[in-house]
Amino acid sequence: MAQKLTQIDDAYIPPELIGVTQRVTPEQFEELCRKYSKLRLELTSTGELIVMPPTGAETGRSNAHLTYQLMAWTEKDATGVCFGNTAGFTLPNGAIRSPDASWIKREKWDSLTNQQKKRFGPWCPDFVVELRSPSDRLSELRDKMAEYMETGASLGWLIDPSKRQVYVYRPDEEVVILDNPETVSGEPLLPGFKLNLTELW
Repeated sequence: MAQKLTQIDDAYIPPELIGVTQRVTPEQFEELCRKYSKLRLELTSTGELIVMPPTGAETGRSNAHLTYQLMAWTEKDATGVCFGNTAGFTLPNGAIRSPDASWIKREKWDSLTNQQKKRFGPWCPDFVVELRSPSDRLSELRDKMAEYMETGASLGWLIDPSKRQVYVYRPDEEVVILDNPETVSGEPLLPGFKLNLTELW
C-alpha cells in the first residue's frame, strides 16, 4: 500500500501501514477503513493511501462549527443532504475522498438504494469544504480542491484559519481569495447559506 504521510507522527500510524508500496484497490481500501475506523483514510486516483490521524482540539472545534452551520441550513432548505468529515465519496477519477464538510442535491441521495447509502457516495459532492489544520500542506489541499472541481463539484471552499483566508472554487473560474472575511456566501448553489467564519477563526 503506497501512502502519503504529511507531517504525521508515526506513533499515530499502525506499523502495518508504514513502508508498504503496492497499489491499494477500492476493495482493500474499504477493508482498511473498517479495520482502522479511528483513522481518516483517503485514496488517490492512482491507488495511493493517505493516512490522517485525529486532528487537534482546535481544528476539531472549528470543524464542528462548520458542520453544524451547514446542517442547520440544510434542514431548513430541504433541497439536499449534508455530510460531516467521516463520509467518503468515490470520485469519477477513482479517488476516494472525505471532505471536512459536504452537500449533495436531494435527487442524488434519493436515487441510491438503501445498500448504496451504506457505502461510499458514488459521485463527487456538489459542494465541498476543506478546513486546513496545522499539519496540512496548503499546496496539497489546493490540489484536492482542483480535483473536486474537475470531478463534479459546483462550489468549494478551502478555509485556512491560520491566515484567516477562504479560497472560493467554482468550475472553470479563477480561484477567489477572501482575506479575513466574517462570512462567506454559498449563493447561488446554496441559496441563503452564509457561513459565519468568526466561529472558525
